[in-house]
Amino acid sequence: MDDVGHLLFDLTVVLTVAAVTTVLAHRLRLPVVVGYVVAGLVVGAAHPLGLELDRAGIQTLSELGVILLLFSIGLEFSLRRLARLVPVVGIAAAVEVALLLGMGYSAARLVGWTGTESLFAGAIVAISSTMIVAKSFEERKPTRRLEDLVLGVLLMEDLVAILLLVLLSTAAGGVVGEGIGLAMFKLLGFLVILLVGGMLVVPRAMRLVGRLQKQETTLVASVGIAFLFALLAELAGYSVALGAFVAGSLVRESGTAHRVLEMLRPVRDLFAAIFFVSVGLLVQPGAVLSAWPMVLTLTVVVFAGKFLGVSIGGFLAGFGVRTSVQGAMTLAQIGEFSFVIAGLALTTGAAPPSLYAVAVAVSVITSLATPTLMRLADPVSTLIDRKLPRPVQTVVTLYESWIELIRRGTRVETTWHQIRRSLRWMFLDAVVIGGVIVALSVFGTRVGVLLVDRGVAERMLIPIGVGIGFLILVPFAIGMVTSARRVAVRLAEAAMPTARRGVDQALAPRGVLVNVLQIGAVVVLGLPLLVITQPFLSVWPAAGGLAFLLLLLIVGFIRSARDLQGHVRAGAELIVDVLARQGVDKDEHSMEQVQELLPGMGTIVPFAVVSGSSAVGRALGELNLRGLTGVTVVALSRGSQRIVFPDARQVLESGDVLALTGSHDALAAANRLLSGPGAEGADGSA
Repeated sequence: MDDVGHLLFDLTVVLTVAAVTTVLAHRLRLPVVVGYVVAGLVVGAAHPLGLELDRAGIQTLSELGVILLLFSIGLEFSLRRLARLVPVVGIAAAVEVALLLGMGYSAARLVGWTGTESLFAGAIVAISSTMIVAKSFEERKPTRRLEDLVLGVLLMEDLVAILLLVLLSTAAGGVVGEGIGLAMFKLLGFLVILLVGGMLVVPRAMRLVGRLQKQETTLVASVGIAFLFALLAELAGYSVALGAFVAGSLVRESGTAHRVLEMLRPVRDLFAAIFFVSVGLLVQPGAVLSAWPMVLTLTVVVFAGKFLGVSIGGFLAGFGVRTSVQGAMTLAQIGEFSFVIAGLALTTGAAPPSLYAVAVAVSVITSLATPTLMRLADPVSTLIDRKLPRPVQTVVTLYESWIELIRRGTRVETTWHQIRRSLRWMFLDAVVIGGVIVALSVFGTRVGVLLVDRGVAERMLIPIGVGIGFLILVPFAIGMVTSARRVAVRLAEAAMPTARRGVDQALAPRGVLVNVLQIGAVVVLGLPLLVITQPFLSVWPAAGGLAFLLLLLIVGFIRSARDLQGHVRAGAELIVDVLARQGVDKDEHSMEQVQELLPGMGTIVPFAVVSGSSAVGRALGELNLRGLTGVTVVALSRGSQRIVFPDARQVLESGDVLALTGSHDALAAANRLLSGPGAEGADGSA
């Protein structure tokens, strides 16, 4: 059989088996990617039976799938959308990626892998699967806020993955220390040339081709540009994925991205299918079985890290508990970028062949679990909310509305100027700390060798190095924490300004907000610092220091949360009194006046439970307002009866007036949940 015959035979086998397994995956409601990987496993298992495939040829075709996949991601990459989402989801993405990188690296080191191998392991578990999430969202339409959180985090992860591919390519080549700095400088120069040159040519060329109104010409031109930029990246010593991604982002600037993407999708899906089949084809079941402890460990890392990272990061960004938990459980898998990173480790010899098998096994397990995790998101978020202590529940309820106030308050130019200046110093301190640690580690090794040669005992080097590092780093660490507090105070004052005279009613909520923001700043800066310095320092002392600092901040948060609970209870007494008077002297005791007297209590809205409402005859616990919407019922008025913070057993009756507090989005969701056909809140907009 000649080469063409071999290729046709290989494609026939691969695509036929893939068609069968994807049909089965569809029947079982599993992601299509799982079907492709299983097809590769089936074809690979048939090798002992005499089925000989040209694996090198299939691998070459799979590289085309990588190029087209990254090119399509670039087509969907919008600088404007990124600018809109980064301030919101950047916190969640930073926490999640840093946490996963650190956990994956540490897990690999614990089982005895080298530093470079552990870097690859951390990178593999840090990036979620855009394709799996997109397929899941096609079947289960998400809410707007959940979509913003998940797609924003995925977009940030894609950018991080591109950067990781370049850094890992450098690390795989054995470049360390100052060589990494030089490699990054070369990368920056290459990207500048590629982007500037591309911006001058690609958008104009694509617009010119688009005027011809010929679909096949547009498709051929766009794919040609993708291959050209992938070739340039390959010749420059970088991953073809980088060039393809840049090509897609440049084609998008021409305004033809949507049309190109629609035409490209069938071709991309075909070669992407071959790529995922090749992933399964390269798996050796024996390698997976022998590495089962690492498979189990990294699977736990993905589930735990994604859950903690996205939940905490999403909450800090103001998405609320329910949306953050939903986002975390939606993103709890790894996929296409993980395979590309594992493939890089395999081709460069930077990691053992078992890493590829481990990556595929973890991807299959986490992908299979994704639909179930998405279904469990609501019950899990409700359970978490119910298990929180009452003061923490109050903070969780009000925090989202505080973030809304911050965004509104920071629009004032003078306030934003002060915050920006404090942020600049905070990040500068963090960069200096990371740079000093890396520099001390690299050059300290050389100095240590010289000292040993001159007769200094080797056992003295560690205390000398620790002492010097301590003296250098402590001022910058104190400066970072101080700057973080300064930023937190100014953001809190932007949301709830300090009273110029009289009693400062916002003192308690502002104090809690400062604590939460300070914890968030330490997490957002501390986790990346911990990850960056792991290859140069022992992880446990650094992690212990960060944990101790967070513990001190959490103790302060608990105290301020208890103070806030007393403040909110006193405010609820006033609110229930106003509810009882509504309709008698409403002008004098309006809810707007109460809002001014109780800063930090969120947006307070009355809601009248009318006849026909779906809430009539149901207990508050059954309605699960807090878990489903993030709204808290702070008071209930029923005739002459006044109830402050009604408990979950309180059954609602027609004529009840509730005082709800939360963010605007949460209140809108609560209004829809409480209202029946034709019913509405007392003000018509609860």
